[in-house]
Amino acid sequence: MFALHVARRYLLSNPSQTLLLIAGVALGVTVFVFITALIAGLAVRLTEQVTGNGAHISLDPPTRVARILAGPDLPVESVALVSTFQRRQIRNWPMIVDLLRSNPGVSAISPQISGSAVLIKSEAVTSVSVIGVEPQGIDAISEITPTIIDGDGDLGADGLLIGVRMARDLGLSAGQSVLLRTERGVERQLTVRGVFRTGLQSLDERIAYVSLQTARPLFVLPEGVTNIEIKLKAPDDARATARFLADATGLRATPWQEKNLNLEDALVAQGRTGTMIQVFSLISIIIGVASALVLSAYRRRSEVGIMRAFGVPGGFILWVFLLQGLLIGLIGALIGCVTGYGLCVGLEGITSPEGVPVLPIAPAQGGYVAALVLTTLGAVIASILPARSASRVDPLEAIQQ
Repeated sequence: MFALHVARRYLLSNPSQTLLLIAGVALGVTVFVFITALIAGLAVRLTEQVTGNGAHISLDPPTRVARILAGPDLPVESVALVSTFQRRQIRNWPMIVDLLRSNPGVSAISPQISGSAVLIKSEAVTSVSVIGVEPQGIDAISEITPTIIDGDGDLGADGLLIGVRMARDLGLSAGQSVLLRTERGVERQLTVRGVFRTGLQSLDERIAYVSLQTARPLFVLPEGVTNIEIKLKAPDDARATARFLADATGLRATPWQEKNLNLEDALVAQGRTGTMIQVFSLISIIIGVASALVLSAYRRRSEVGIMRAFGVPGGFILWVFLLQGLLIGLIGALIGCVTGYGLCVGLEGITSPEGVPVLPIAPAQGGYVAALVLTTLGAVIASILPARSASRVDPLEAIQQ
């Protein structure tokens, strides 16, 4: 294509200017990639911090609503009373667990019996949230056993796992006995099998784990469970999966986003900020390319005039300048993507003494395709004005100048 040959010749005729222009485009793309990877990495880290020790979806029994009773034998409308003593429970939980296991997006399932209780050790008393779990699935939702600092994670028939803050408040350690009194008025002497330290105050100070079979008589639930906690392979799919599970099971399915609305708002605002920075990067690229090509078109008016005088059509001149913009944008975008990826990988390798990356950056999510396409398209758009101006040059005026 002769127009491409001419465009390449024009670019190589002033290599310093062309290199500077490509460097400017590459720098803008590097900023674009870095911001995109940083925003994505920060979102991933915040999501992991929130959901790392919690479920992505919680299944609970449907809320009981008092029914209005009306009939010919009732002079006025009456309301059927709802028992406040009977625990709401999921009776058919084995079937629901089987349904969840058939879902390829589910990574972990934990049927639980949850309730409130108090722990009593001599004169020390503290309130506690008790979670009954299957012993083999204690780490399904929260990594508990790897954080045990005293004892082990073997719950057994009368075992209890408590957090380090709770153990400190009650003066307990592994192997000691403590009295547990539940909200249902049931008491039982349990043995502390292990003390864990997760670093989360809500877990280390308030949560105690027992086996599912131990929890049944404590909370008077011989068959069902109070909730089913679910982990997903893709936490962002929690809302869609929750809607599907609610329709399939008739239970209340609560995704983690609904429990952390402030975090979701922060992530949305963060994403908008990143988008604005990306837009400004693209605008700066467009302005730079347009300015350089406008100057190039002005300096080459005499050459363009001679070509027009020899009968070269204006469409050919238009293509020459559009191809210059295309080459500048494409080459600059490719260099910027490579540079941006290298920068992100290098920054990801900088870690704190604990081995945690200093910057929450995700090099794989740098938006490279978007950067390449948008930058190239922006450079072509930026070349439209100088291309149109050059294609409309009057041959006589250009040669006289």
